Amino acid sequence: MPTLYVLEPGARLEKDYQRLLVVKDDELLMRVPLQRVTQVVFIGRVGVTTPALHALLAAEIPLLFVSRSGKLQGRLLPPTAKNLPLRQEQYRRNDQPPFCLALARSIVENKIHNQRTLALRLIRRHDHIDGKQAVTALKEAQQQTKNAAALDELMGIEGHAARVYFRVYRQAFHAGWLFKKRTRRPPKDPVNALLSLGYTFLTNSMITALEAVGLDPYLGYFHSEKYGRPTLALDLIEEFRTPIVDSLTLTLINRGILQAHDFIHQDNGVFLTTPGMRRFLQNFSKKLESELKPYGLDRKISYRKLFEVQARKLVHFIQDNSDNYRPFRAR
Repeated sequence: MPTLYVLEPGARLEKDYQRLLVVKDDELLMRVPLQRVTQVVFIGRVGVTTPALHALLAAEIPLLFVSRSGKLQGRLLPPTAKNLPLRQEQYRRNDQPPFCLALARSIVENKIHNQRTLALRLIRRHDHIDGKQAVTALKEAQQQTKNAAALDELMGIEGHAARVYFRVYRQAFHAGWLFKKRTRRPPKDPVNALLSLGYTFLTNSMITALEAVGLDPYLGYFHSEKYGRPTLALDLIEEFRTPIVDSLTLTLINRGILQAHDFIHQDNGVFLTTPGMRRFLQNFSKKLESELKPYGLDRKISYRKLFEVQARKLVHFIQDNSDNYRPFRAR
């Protein structure tokens, strides 16, 4: 259990020797050895004791506070030494347009590749999906990224590819699940609720991986910089959105793991109930811990480990960009 999610309203995280306890109304809900946890996420109205906080800080385990809608509200981290020379080089690279463009081209090209891979899989599985033109358009968009002369042009290609991809993606859901287009802040339907939530937790996991290798997750090269926005984490999750979150959302809905009663309408949006959130997080964690054999590796690793592998690839590219950054490509 690398990530411990605490979401039961009124629950409290406590420490007992080398164990973390989740307690509510003096009833023990969960007991986890401290050494098995790499991150703790609080969702909604939950609490924590001072000894538990001290234990997390001593073990250098991040504590994240997330709202019920999936918004990151804050993070508690121990004061750790950072790799100053690496971060100085990271900041310097931000002022080099050719470097930023080269990295962004690679990110967007591989993101579209992964979208096309899932689109092809969905077309094979669902006879009613006519996606030949979409697949051709996505392949053309991949080629266009290689000749993009500016970030604005690249973002235009990415946006066009996303619209083409989602036209195929939305047809793969079973009848009764409305999903016309991507909507955010707040999501307007269950599919958008799951996508937004999944992308948020994916970003949080990538922030942890970037900090582990010494990079600043808030200074990126493709997404525009905005106060409080983890742009480098957003850059790196692009290659994982489709194979992790998009595919998981399809599985949760089409296999009936989440059903209509697991969602509620409030504040002009659609959100998961507490039982629905619990099932989502269980399956999201399983997805991150599932193993695969990426190109270039001779062994299987989990997606969570792969985040750190990609972060270290980015470190090498920042320090010496003689070889371009190679994002994850889905098979």
